[in-house]
Amino acid sequence: MARDLKPSIAMRLKSLDEAIDLARGRASDEVVEAADAVVDRAGHRLSIAGEHTVVALAGATGSGKSSTFNAISGTKLARTGVTRPTTSEAMSVSWGTEQPVELLDWLDVQRRHLVASGESAFQDLVLLDLPDHDSTEVGHRLTVDRLVELVDMLVWVVDPQKYADGALHDGYLKPLADHAEVMVVVLNQVDRLDATQRADALADLRRLLDAEGLTRTKVMAMSALTGEGVAELRALLEEVAKAKAMKTQRFTADVLRHAGLLAAELGTSPVPRLGGDVIDRLNETMAEAAAVPVVTDGVLKAWRHRGTIATGWPMVSWLKRLKPDPLRKLRVGLSPRELSPTDVSRTSLPKATSVQKARLDAALRGLLDAATDGVPRGWADQIRRVGRGNEKLLADRLDQAVATTDLRMDRGHGWWVLVTILQWILFLALIVGAVWLALPLVFALLQMPIDLPVIAWQGWPVQTVLVAGGIAGGVVLALLSRVFVEAGAQVKARQARKELTDAISEVTAVEVVQPIQAELDRLTAAREAAKRAA
Repeated sequence: MARDLKPSIAMRLKSLDEAIDLARGRASDEVVEAADAVVDRAGHRLSIAGEHTVVALAGATGSGKSSTFNAISGTKLARTGVTRPTTSEAMSVSWGTEQPVELLDWLDVQRRHLVASGESAFQDLVLLDLPDHDSTEVGHRLTVDRLVELVDMLVWVVDPQKYADGALHDGYLKPLADHAEVMVVVLNQVDRLDATQRADALADLRRLLDAEGLTRTKVMAMSALTGEGVAELRALLEEVAKAKAMKTQRFTADVLRHAGLLAAELGTSPVPRLGGDVIDRLNETMAEAAAVPVVTDGVLKAWRHRGTIATGWPMVSWLKRLKPDPLRKLRVGLSPRELSPTDVSRTSLPKATSVQKARLDAALRGLLDAATDGVPRGWADQIRRVGRGNEKLLADRLDQAVATTDLRMDRGHGWWVLVTILQWILFLALIVGAVWLALPLVFALLQMPIDLPVIAWQGWPVQTVLVAGGIAGGVVLALLSRVFVEAGAQVKARQARKELTDAISEVTAVEVVQPIQAELDRLTAAREAAKRAA
């Protein structure tokens, strides 16, 4: 036997409830609240113990609804007569060994009657007689409106004079078109019509219902007075009571209807995918606003500055120490020991200019436009809210990202130590040679008859070689080192730009892109849940 692969009502309810939670605050409040009410009603109804089927007789004043109720139930419980309305509050009659108290409490039906029976064709059937839907009493109409939403099956009793009444068709039948299978329209009082009139009335009623989307609603002819058609209606209700499926059908129809309404709110256009140029453009403008080019230039200059101090000729390199370090001046790239325990990660970078702010705003608008393309209005509004939700915090977040980025300024300069040692050796050679050259002059001025030994190297006095070598070696070494320092500075600047750009991109992702993407993912999930419910 083929398996029924249709989702169960419980699965549909779960999916609709999920779609409601996801759509709340983004889709129409009216649609969401109506769907939520269906989930609540259906969940409560399905949780009530027992297999009872609730059938309600509804109709206008004078349609013979109460007479029909008595004819079907085989009782005289419903009051009939010329005084209108005859039904002031809903009344129930049920068959079985005990009253379905929990169910009737939920329906809030106080007038209850039990037809005690061990085995009955109406076993587990609960038949309701509702007040007139066109009653002048507001409370009567409210009772009808409430119970129409709760019962498993509706039998609309109409008469030949008012079967086309707009209050019935516009107020109830048309809105319940999705529930066509759980409704029956009974044309009562056919005993007052001849054969031609009866056929015409039934054909016209059928035409009206078909035009209203109720093609699956059964139409029956009956006379509660003569008993014509009563047996057929009883047989239908007996079949309904025996099948015990009307409850599920009713709420399945409710769920399908409201899942469809919610799905329409969620739209069908493809959900935008974030990425590519719009995010790259936003990251670029974020980097500019965060002064990444300034920091990158600072890294370049700081590496040159520090490299020159470390590898330059000691006779002049000390002058560099008199100038401030470009990065320390910006409070960027500081080591932990350069920060006090109470320091907050902040830079001294210049604030974004009005031009940079305008470019950033334009880039953010571009991202939001891309993210809301084809998205339902309520969702688009929410995306714009979350996309700009952290806008006031961005400046601080970007500044912190720059301040805490590891610029790797403490690595890659091990060779500077060797050059520094060589420079100082050459400088000491210069000092020794210069002192050696100066000593004879000092001794002569002091009239001290001391003769220093003359030592030559390759025919040159050693002291002269030391002075010349110290100067020439130091300058040449400084010039060669400057070439490598410059190469290192360029590498460091590129690395710094990448590290800073990555840090800025992370801020963009966390503060802007991820909240937007979460809303887009939520829309996708809501659509999928609504689709499962439908």
